[in-house]
Amino acid sequence: MGESSYPLEDHHEMMRDLVREFAEAEIAPIAAEYDESEDFPWETGAQMAELGLFGIPFEEEIGGAGMDLLAAAIAVEELARVDASHSIMIGAHTSLAATPIHRWGTEEQKERFLRPLASGQVLGGFGLTEPGSGSDAASMRTTARKVGDRWVLNGRKTWITHGGVGEVFVLAALTSPEKGSRGITAFLLTKETCDLADAERVGFGHSPDLEPMPGFVTGEKLRKLGWNASDTRELVLEDVEVPEENVLGEVDQGFPIFLDTLDGGRVGIAAHAIGIAQGALDQAVRYTAGRKQFNKRIQDFQGVRFMLAEAGTRIHAARLMMHHAARLRMSGRRHKKEAAMAKLFASETAMDVTSMAVQLHGGYGYSREYPVERMMRDAKITEIGEGTSEILKIVISREVLREAGTLG
Repeated sequence: MGESSYPLEDHHEMMRDLVREFAEAEIAPIAAEYDESEDFPWETGAQMAELGLFGIPFEEEIGGAGMDLLAAAIAVEELARVDASHSIMIGAHTSLAATPIHRWGTEEQKERFLRPLASGQVLGGFGLTEPGSGSDAASMRTTARKVGDRWVLNGRKTWITHGGVGEVFVLAALTSPEKGSRGITAFLLTKETCDLADAERVGFGHSPDLEPMPGFVTGEKLRKLGWNASDTRELVLEDVEVPEENVLGEVDQGFPIFLDTLDGGRVGIAAHAIGIAQGALDQAVRYTAGRKQFNKRIQDFQGVRFMLAEAGTRIHAARLMMHHAARLRMSGRRHKKEAAMAKLFASETAMDVTSMAVQLHGGYGYSREYPVERMMRDAKITEIGEGTSEILKIVISREVLREAGTLG
């Protein structure tokens, strides 16, 4: 079982032990069931809120746990080691919805929107991707035009984590379409959770103080390869009136906010990927220790040991990279390259290690009797979300050339 690659402070150790115990006791027994049903896990979500996992890096004064980004990444890794549908619940909520409000919001915006997010009262999401724009975010078509003292938004977002269950969203819209990426503005929008009865039943996921905006509605639920218990949907905006005070940052200055959010989010995706890979390695070690072929434990064959050694080495390296990127961001230093590197290496490691774990399980690895096939499905999205591997290589190469002074 993988441990931290850096010496951890006491609160990091505490977070790791707390989340590990919770994940193994409460999530591991139900992960396969929720993956199969594709239902949102309201009960365990409420337990996570009670533990304070939705506000780990935010100040206690605003409803958070008063820790830091690394503590949040450690929690994500520990959850992902058991089930990525649960880890993305706090990962997307924290890094994509709450963090931009924390970094860019006014005091009034923090009180209205960050407090219910950081306290775990409601779930949040982030709306950048559209049906016709993914990696090329500047080609988005969602627009916001000024009418009196309000902005009127029209468009459609897709692949939105918590698109249905969430109530607070940071969304991008074109306010000056002729400027391209320099004409994008970030807005704060609210709607009611699509599962109000479940939210009220468990006491988590809904705030009566957040007034839903007419015309801002949940769209189609997406069927996915993995992360099946995570709520992923489209969002539809039809003449949604948004008050001026809901502009996050400045008008036409939203693109830097989204780029900064993605830099931090890549640290989070790296943590998801490391957790998935570690969980798969744990399963492979356990299975190969108990399974015999040719009168020997599978684990005792040199070829198998080499596979386990390769997996352990890559996970260790990925964890070092993720911790380094997290510490750079926490210190306020430039971390675009390091976050991209960590996400690229960790996601590809997760895909390779989970595939290896399936191979070592033989026919059982291809069945749903063991969790490694789910882990392999869950690993794939880490190579796509918040920057595909190909986009990350562009980001990294630009940073390398910039540092060398040869960027054209």
